[in-house]
Amino acid sequence: MAENDINSTNSTNNSNNSNSANGPRNTSRRPGTGNGKRRPSDWIMYIIYAAIILSLGGLWLGNGSKGGSKEIGWGKLDEILRRGDQEKIVVVDRDHAEIYIKEEALKVDTAYKDITQGVTDMKEAGHYTYKFVDVESFKSDLDMVAQQNFERDTAGLADTSGYISQERINEIRRESHIELTSRESDRTWEKIAYWFGPLLMLILFFVVMSRIANRQMGGGGGGIFNVGKSKAKVYDGKTSTNITFKDVAGLAGAKEEVMEVVDFLKNPQKYTALGGKIPKGVLLVGPPGTGKTLLAKAVAGEANVPFFSMSGSDFVEMFVGVGASRVRDLFEEAKKKSPCIIFIDEIDAVGRARSRGGLSNANDERENTLNQLLTEMDGFGTNNGVIVMAATNRADILDKALLRAGRFDRQIYVDLPDIDERKAIFDVHMKGLKLGSDIDREFLSKQTPGFSGADIANVCNEAALVAARKNHEKIEKQDFLDAIDRIIGGLEKRSKVITTEEKRTIAYHESGHASVSWQLRWGDPLVKVTIVPRGKALGAAWYLPEERQITTYEQMFDEITSLVAGRAAEEVVFGQISTGALNDLERATKMAFSLVAYYGMSPKVGNVSYYDSTGQSDFNFTKPFSEQTNEEIDSEVKRMVEEAYKRAKEIIIGSRDKLDELAKVLFEREVIFREDVEKIYGPRPWESENKEKQENASEPGKE
Repeated sequence: MAENDINSTNSTNNSNNSNSANGPRNTSRRPGTGNGKRRPSDWIMYIIYAAIILSLGGLWLGNGSKGGSKEIGWGKLDEILRRGDQEKIVVVDRDHAEIYIKEEALKVDTAYKDITQGVTDMKEAGHYTYKFVDVESFKSDLDMVAQQNFERDTAGLADTSGYISQERINEIRRESHIELTSRESDRTWEKIAYWFGPLLMLILFFVVMSRIANRQMGGGGGGIFNVGKSKAKVYDGKTSTNITFKDVAGLAGAKEEVMEVVDFLKNPQKYTALGGKIPKGVLLVGPPGTGKTLLAKAVAGEANVPFFSMSGSDFVEMFVGVGASRVRDLFEEAKKKSPCIIFIDEIDAVGRARSRGGLSNANDERENTLNQLLTEMDGFGTNNGVIVMAATNRADILDKALLRAGRFDRQIYVDLPDIDERKAIFDVHMKGLKLGSDIDREFLSKQTPGFSGADIANVCNEAALVAARKNHEKIEKQDFLDAIDRIIGGLEKRSKVITTEEKRTIAYHESGHASVSWQLRWGDPLVKVTIVPRGKALGAAWYLPEERQITTYEQMFDEITSLVAGRAAEEVVFGQISTGALNDLERATKMAFSLVAYYGMSPKVGNVSYYDSTGQSDFNFTKPFSEQTNEEIDSEVKRMVEEAYKRAKEIIIGSRDKLDELAKVLFEREVIFREDVEKIYGPRPWESENKEKQENASEPGKE
């Protein structure tokens, strides 16, 4: 839909919302998984892992640590040796030397202020540490310093006395001698940490990453080695679904069929005594948001049996063979808890017909998963008491082997709710809302034709948000109407810049739709028309289409005429047309094509239909008809649309004065309602007639 489209919007809404929306949502979860919270044991394990890693890292990185002594270079050591302040020097492991300073030097000499501020009694290691390259070179350096000290001391004595006795010389030599001892340290743990620390840290890192990956993939214990296990959520006596058929509004026909499944599970002897077999599979088919998932949960809640819930995409992973392994594990667990129900949501993720969209002769993981599912459902093994329920929006693309008798024995169609069912769904979703006294559920159900249960849930929630935005204490009727308008047409964009001429064109365009639809017998009843931009549309009209099961050619042709009436009004009034009819022309063309190619309502093409309900045409590169038939279809579609356009122009020309009056009101007020149109054009004479026919048709034996 282009941005400059002027939409003639029907109130039928085909939004794709999630299933299970016409009732309360299930809040029960499998203990310890999938609830978004960490178990206490998880945090304890992570703390232990962190402590081990830090300890090993500290031992490894701290290898060769000297017990807190300060490491010095040769310059500092040379100064200590020349002053004779060393008490002793110990060579440790032929790797480094520990220098111990005399206690009297520490007390009086400020040169050792850096260590006197700490501990002065170093029992485990020296005050200073000196790293040397080779122990023999270190001894030579010490001998050299000792010789220099000896020469210095003897030279000073010779200058003063001129004579030094041999005894004094020997005494000075003993004082100048630098005592050097050695020892081996106990470094067992340091050596272990040095050699095995990196390996242990790598193993711990692998274990932690395995647990994280396993949690993200939804597996149980065992890390990535447990990836082939089923990820199904189990609802049993401890984790009840808390949902029964009372919580499912509408769906009367579907509930009646699935109640038999509940009866099978509760009283299997009732049927097996007569030789019958419990059905193996039930397939729920229907548009999005109609409540297929909710219905399956209600079956589990009513039957009070274990309920295994999985999505079709849960079987498919990046690892080859995982899908088939999970199918096997799922059915093994289900057999242990028989009787039970296995529910597979969106089964088309794995049940799509084989050899579609994949490479030939390739190892397709999805096909392997489907083959395993087919084998488990009806193979050599028996699955007594295990019923498989599945839900999908696209039953036409499922593999035929999946739908044959003996696998999915029953297909239950979950259709969009009718007016009475919508009223019941409104009752369910309004239970927790603060409603005003003017709320009429029957009126709201009439305003939402084509809405699914999810759409109605969205309407109730949006109405609460609108009421809160307006600071209302309770939700009023207008709040619900505003919510419906926003869901159908989008949010109002009053800030959008539109010139006066454009606004006038839009007013006539929308008035053309309303005028022609009002004057046609099978035109949909009007609700309101607006020229306030909403979403991508510059204007919109709301109608309440009649809810019917079959449609005639006259009814569809009147709808096409109403669709092209906007452009017809532009041409009649302004003598030119605009791009604002793009969406109208698209819908009119598709409707005309369906009349010709699908419903066989063209006298030229004949009573033939090229519609493929199996979905096979989506993968074919050829058309099901010849080029000559293709030309005939094109010409018939063009003829129908042009005839409808000509008819719309004639209607507009015949009521031009009323059209001008309606467009003027719409231009000034920007929004008009059914009462405004009725005031200008008068009441529709056939509305009372149609209503009387519907009432007569609903009463048996009355024409």
